[in-house]
Amino acid sequence: MGHRAAVLGSPIGHSLSPVLHRAAYAAMGLDDWSYEAIECGEDGLAGLLDGLGPAWAGLSLTMPLKRTALKLVDEVSELAVKVGGANTIVLRDGRRFGDNTDVHGVVTALTGAGLGDPGRAVVLGGGATAASVLAALAGLGLDEAVLAARSPERAAGAAEVGERFGLTVRVAALDRLPELLPAGLVVSTLPGRSGDAFAEPVAASGAALFDVVYAPWPTALAAAVGGAGGTVVGGFEMLLHQAVRQVTLMTGREDVPVEAMRAAGEAELARRA
Repeated sequence: MGHRAAVLGSPIGHSLSPVLHRAAYAAMGLDDWSYEAIECGEDGLAGLLDGLGPAWAGLSLTMPLKRTALKLVDEVSELAVKVGGANTIVLRDGRRFGDNTDVHGVVTALTGAGLGDPGRAVVLGGGATAASVLAALAGLGLDEAVLAARSPERAAGAAEVGERFGLTVRVAALDRLPELLPAGLVVSTLPGRSGDAFAEPVAASGAALFDVVYAPWPTALAAAVGGAGGTVVGGFEMLLHQAVRQVTLMTGREDVPVEAMRAAGEAELARRA
């Protein structure tokens, strides 16, 4: 009968998930597995889930579905509840299990770059990604972090997530960033090129950088930090490792071919560029 999986979200056209998951299936010999991208907004999620047949094994969720999904699953991991979003639904025996692999993606991206003990951290942005980053930093053993957001009041939800994981989170205005440095690690969760405005102070501070953007890459922020000799981790690493964990959850197999997935994703990004 084959097994089906997909990534849902809106807009979904640029998702790299199909390339990553299909590369995993190919390298693992899972010839009867397929993975597609499906355009789906918040209002459409419940109906789409209700219409899935027994061939479906799992779903990856992107914006804007991660919060809504928590209400539409039978069971949800403690991590997803605490972070406030599920980016994964595993479908088994007619039941839906919600989970979050974003936090794993951040932790693995940072530890893989030698940033498993980053010291003082400043996170730019106050949305859902910032919440996952704070959870990851807590998982790495930090006990405090600074959240620098355009609108500090809108960042309260992300700060609250950090505190749920045991962090002391100080929220500050993004335009005061130079005063919040130096730090061992700066994480930019700002979309597109919006982090580029802070290239100079971050590079001059000597901080390592994790920038969640993966295209266009490098951002001016990443290029400046790299040029100053700082360690730079890009968003592709987070994307890759959250997908690796999703493949394990959906297939039940631990032998996920990280390098085959990395090569396929990098080739696709190069093709698009």
